[in-house]
Amino acid sequence: MPSALEAHIVPARRLSGRLRVPGDKSISHRYALLSALAEGTSRITNYSPGADCAATLECLRALGVTILRESDPVTGRLSTIVVHGRGLGRLAAPSATLNAQNSGTTTRLLAGILAAHPFTTTITGDASLCRRPMKRVIDPLTRMGARIEADNGCAPLTITGGGLHPIEYTTPVPSAQIKSAVLLAGLHLDGRTTVHEPAPTRDHTELAVVAFGGHVECAGTTIHVHGGRPLRAVDAQVPGDVSSATFWAVAAAALPGSDVTIEDLGLNPSRTALFDVLARAGAQVDRIIDVSTQGEPRGSVRIRHAGLRPLVLTPADIPALIDELPALAALAASGGELHVTGAGELRVKESDRITALATGLRALGADVDEFPDGFHIRGDRRLTGGHADAAHDHRLAMAFAIAGLSASGSTTVSGADVVDVSYPGFFDILATLTRAD
Repeated sequence: MPSALEAHIVPARRLSGRLRVPGDKSISHRYALLSALAEGTSRITNYSPGADCAATLECLRALGVTILRESDPVTGRLSTIVVHGRGLGRLAAPSATLNAQNSGTTTRLLAGILAAHPFTTTITGDASLCRRPMKRVIDPLTRMGARIEADNGCAPLTITGGGLHPIEYTTPVPSAQIKSAVLLAGLHLDGRTTVHEPAPTRDHTELAVVAFGGHVECAGTTIHVHGGRPLRAVDAQVPGDVSSATFWAVAAAALPGSDVTIEDLGLNPSRTALFDVLARAGAQVDRIIDVSTQGEPRGSVRIRHAGLRPLVLTPADIPALIDELPALAALAASGGELHVTGAGELRVKESDRITALATGLRALGADVDEFPDGFHIRGDRRLTGGHADAAHDHRLAMAFAIAGLSASGSTTVSGADVVDVSYPGFFDILATLTRAD
């Protein structure tokens, strides 16, 4: 469906089918990192195929970790990793600069681990990554005793670690990545490291640390990690990625007659606010939890179109929905309405997601107002289609594609190959779900 740089989307009447999405990106990063710090060999199945999670593996290999990949016997995809852990504090000094590519998660979480190792490492990435704010992890890691040099608060980061001490830290903004960086550093230290959050964020790090044998205590928005104890290797399966499933859920909610079921999906309560919002917007959403592995509930979600109602998302809603906002914007442009405030964090993602989102949706015929910390989209007129630029941002590429399904004419998304950051094969799945149209 896409060329190397462009995807061409034709209008669709409805979406129908059952599918599975790739392994959760957030969980994949964490399992890989903790496997490297554990003692023994871990086997992680359904590891995310995206470029961001591949960057984490390459950085770990450069730090002396042996990682093998195995093919799925049914699909043939390299979806299982086997990690030979080195143990806490035993990563090797790399011989060259680590390249996190476009992955902010790799950079921030690995910074916490490297801060506890007694050598100097530099982490860099592509131009987009080197514009993203890193001071938010530099500050707590420096308070713990690391020395970190940065380019005006951005990557490249040069980290001289070792000699850390536990701290009690309040994050300046709700951020699972800041929290995780501090907790991963604290794993290496004798004593208790504490993080206070202004609002709850996804808790994959806390659950994963426990699964690998660590000691974590949670009380509301306060998290304690007790470090200095070895981690054990695990065999774990990564559930399907909610952020990837979001685009199919939104498309089903937007198009009359649609009925989509997503199977083997991660249903961690810290990640499923999207489904509550879709129900508020008028969709029929049914969730079933089948099992819990490594503390992560998983199951299926069925989404059916049942009309669209206006949505208002306030600052209190945003921490649980920050990655899903581009998809919800596509829903609004497809016949709904969405007013968002308190989402200034979107401006420091892979792109300035507020401006790039507004620009792309306007190019497709949407009525969009842009705010410093959000936007207002009125879907009271049908999209015309047109040409939208993904702005080197995987979530925008997928959002524009979904919006194009409800347009009167065809849509071209330039830079569409960026979806490989998180969801290789996205456009093939889109073709499958619309084939019955």
